[in-house]
Amino acid sequence: MINQSLVKWVGVQLAASLIGLMAAVAQTAAPQPAAPYEPSVGQKGKDVVWVPTPDGTVAKMLELTQVTPSDFVIDLGSGDGRTVIAAALRGAKAFGIEYEQPMVDLSIANAAKAGVSDRATFRQGDLFQSDFSQATVLTMFLLPDINLRLRPIILDMKPGTRVASNTFTMGDWEPDQKAEANDCKSTYCTALFWIVPAKVAGTWRSENGTLTLEQKYQMVSGAMQSGGTSREITAGRLKGEEITFTVGETTFTGRVSGNTIEGKAGSNAWRATRN
Repeated sequence: MINQSLVKWVGVQLAASLIGLMAAVAQTAAPQPAAPYEPSVGQKGKDVVWVPTPDGTVAKMLELTQVTPSDFVIDLGSGDGRTVIAAALRGAKAFGIEYEQPMVDLSIANAAKAGVSDRATFRQGDLFQSDFSQATVLTMFLLPDINLRLRPIILDMKPGTRVASNTFTMGDWEPDQKAEANDCKSTYCTALFWIVPAKVAGTWRSENGTLTLEQKYQMVSGAMQSGGTSREITAGRLKGEEITFTVGETTFTGRVSGNTIEGKAGSNAWRATRN
C-alpha cells in the first residue's frame, strides 16, 4: 500500500523543482537592456564622416556669432548635439538637423542630461531637403565641397544672418573673421565667421549722383557719376544690411532695405533707390 504522506511529499518536491526551473528559464530568456549608443569617431554618414567639434571650437564659434537668448541657432549635421546644446545653454533656442537617427536619439538624450530639452531640439533630415531659412545663426562642421553646395542657399538667407564653420571654408567667399579656439588639442580648432550680405549690385539713383555698384559677396566696388564726372568708389564693404564706401573725400554709410539705402554721406542725410 502506497504511503499517502510520501506521495504528497514527492508531489511538493516536484512542484518546487518545476517552479524553480521555470524561474530559471524565464530569467535566461528575459531580454537584456540595450547598451547605450556610442558613436565612433570617423563613422560614415550620408555626406560626411562623424568627427566631433572640440568644445573649445564650439565655444569660439558661438562667441564669434555672438549668440544671445534672442537667437534661433540651427546646426547643420548636428552629430551628438553638442553645438546645439551649447547654444541652448547660452539661452538661445537651438535646433539640429542630423541624417543619422541614432545620433538624433543620442542628441535628445544629451540635451535632457544638460537640462535644455525645452530649448534644444533635433530632427532627422537631409541638409539639402531641409529649410533652415529662419535661423539667425547657422553653424556647421562639414567638408568644403558640402559648404560650396550650401553656399548659394546661405547667400539667399536674410541679410545679417551670422554663419560659423569649424575649420572648413566657403571657397572664395572670404570669412569676415577667423579665430583659433583656446586650449584646443585637435586638428579642428579654427572658427570661421561670415555675415550674409545684402544684395546691392545694380544702378542706384541719389541726389549725389548715379551710383553703379558691383558686388562679390561682402565686397563692393563701382563708381558714382555726377555732373558728367565718374569717380570710383573705394573701401566698399557690406556687413549684413550695413553698407560703407568712400567716394573722393566723402564716406557713405547706410542700411540696405530691398531697393532702398538710407544713411549718411559725410554728415548729411543720404538716400538712394535702385532702378
